[in-house]
Amino acid sequence: MCGRFTLKTPASDVARLLGLLTPVALEARYNIAPTQRVAIVRDVPGEGRQLAMLAWGLVPSWADDPAVATRLFNARAETVATKPAFRESFRKRRCLIPADGFYEWQRQGKAKVPYHIRLQDGGPFALAGLWDRWRHGELEIESCTVITTEANELVRPLHNRMPVILPTDAYDSWLDASLENRELLQHWLKPYPADAMTASAVSSRVNAAGFEGADCLEPPHQAPDSQKMLDFN
Repeated sequence: MCGRFTLKTPASDVARLLGLLTPVALEARYNIAPTQRVAIVRDVPGEGRQLAMLAWGLVPSWADDPAVATRLFNARAETVATKPAFRESFRKRRCLIPADGFYEWQRQGKAKVPYHIRLQDGGPFALAGLWDRWRHGELEIESCTVITTEANELVRPLHNRMPVILPTDAYDSWLDASLENRELLQHWLKPYPADAMTASAVSSRVNAAGFEGADCLEPPHQAPDSQKMLDFN
């Protein structure tokens, strides 16, 4: 799964990575959680790529109750093309979700130690996402979900799932709403190479979804059990 992530990279670097032609404003985020608003990039016909802020947790256009979003903040790569909640968005409303790291937890005795997982160079990347628009009367909600796949060798000791990190050469195809080649699209939904990533234990402050701040990434106050701590080097 992917239930928390970071985006602290300067907005200009994010815009450059994702091919945005107009300046964007993004504040540094250290503990992004479901139901919060997150940055996404989508292709707008006639206007090109645009950044928007959407609620994290998909509300399908046909949903009776927007509260369904709390169960749909992730979509499994294996079923995203066929599951009713996601299949239409997978066909027509794909997006990029910028990030520069995500969190997973390792159980050590009675404690769960959070780890921050990122690229070796610490740079930003794009998660594979979907978006949708729900309307009821005058109320409109635009929302998104993060696609997950099986974990790579780095993440597997922490969790059996990880978010899909798209390679840069997939961005054009992923955002192209006219592309409906399911086989090609699902080709991109695989684990990112473990040898291009790293991870480190961080502060338990990140456990609280409402806590936001750079100290989320500080080392834990008490070092994890050396016999159990994962070697990510």
